[in-house]
Amino acid sequence: MYELIKNLGSWLTSGSQWTGTDGIAHRLAEHLQYSLLATLVAAAIGLPLGLLIGHTGKGAFLAINLASFGRALPTVGLVVLVFLAGGLSMLPVYVALVALAVPAIVTNTYAGMTAVDPDVRDAARGQGMRGHQVLFRIELPLALPLIMTGLRLALIQVVATATIAAYVSFGGLGRYVFDGLAQRDLVQVLGGAVLVAVIAVTLDLSLSALQRFLFRHRTE
Repeated sequence: MYELIKNLGSWLTSGSQWTGTDGIAHRLAEHLQYSLLATLVAAAIGLPLGLLIGHTGKGAFLAINLASFGRALPTVGLVVLVFLAGGLSMLPVYVALVALAVPAIVTNTYAGMTAVDPDVRDAARGQGMRGHQVLFRIELPLALPLIMTGLRLALIQVVATATIAAYVSFGGLGRYVFDGLAQRDLVQVLGGAVLVAVIAVTLDLSLSALQRFLFRHRTE
């Protein structure tokens, strides 16, 4: 065990391991690119949907059941299915990652909207605000903490799952995991897994700190 940890430390700190197209720096950049792009696309889909459902009160059944769908989604199976239909490209990976992220964004956005005090909505309407004004001036600002939580959860899930890009011969940190398994190189497998875990935890802590900073006045 000690020897394995020692070899892992050497693998992670070796200068040669961080350079070149197969180096950690390049694979890390690929992994973040996949994750951020997929999360942005998921946000472009999930935020309007969650806001619409929360504002109108219609489609709540969809929002509630999307959470269960997201947990049950066979990500690798979806990648393979889209891969067979669309051929060798990053499309299957992005489809799977977006499908994974959308439920968390929709459900948290919907939860944030439903948490808004109905009396506040009524007061806004009583002052002559129209539907879109109530949405963007009252409901959305009050729902933002939960919306940001949904975006944060979605991003961390995507970062942890973006290793599947290597499953269809693309890059990212998953390259170390799949190549290591193929080569029976346990140090490389553990190195890839540790890097993904560190990035996920770092992003989670950073976004959590940002969220607390942005909304600190609401708890004072």
